[in-house]
Amino acid sequence: MMALRPGVRLRVAASAIALALFAIHPAVAQEEDRPDPARMMDDLMWGRGHVGGPFELVDQTGRKRTDADFRGKFLIVYFGYTYCPDVCPTDLMEIGLALDKLGDDGAKVQPLFISVDPERDTPGVLANYLSMFNSRIVGLTGTPAQIRAAADAYKAYYTKVYPEKRDVYLIDHTGFIYLMGPSGDYVGFFPPGTSADRMVEVIRQQFAAKQQAGRMP
Repeated sequence: MMALRPGVRLRVAASAIALALFAIHPAVAQEEDRPDPARMMDDLMWGRGHVGGPFELVDQTGRKRTDADFRGKFLIVYFGYTYCPDVCPTDLMEIGLALDKLGDDGAKVQPLFISVDPERDTPGVLANYLSMFNSRIVGLTGTPAQIRAAADAYKAYYTKVYPEKRDVYLIDHTGFIYLMGPSGDYVGFFPPGTSADRMVEVIRQQFAAKQQAGRMP
């Protein structure tokens, strides 16, 4: 797992507390039997349990995609939704910028945006949304069960929330940016709000480590 600097650890811990408080706020109605966000975040921070795994979803062109389609490349995996008012577009912009800053090395990285809102995020909606960021980002959606299975594999928390006096739901979700290795191995995660420059720095370090180990050309 990537080492976290003290300031980053504090930001991640604060995010965990915020999620836990949001989950019990009496003014918000939420889904029941959802995973515990604090436990999932704790597992990620301390490397407990397996992260990642097989999935079968549909991309923004309507094509069925599985995790095996992306072997041989580093994956940047982000769980979000197109109606997200703030965090998702900010992080997607940074992911797109990171790809550009990598130059030719960007071809070794495949970003995936997995929707946690399959009811509204159809392939067409994903295509229109992702066109505003970077053409290389692959959007993925599927049935609620398929999305839940993928999110659970990555220890990604999400649940519907219905703010007071609003009929339209939002989705409370973790905003981690996962980095997976070319063989599907979990490398680590970037906290929400990570800059493109920081992503590039870490990804280049991983390129060098894999090359030194003879696992990458």
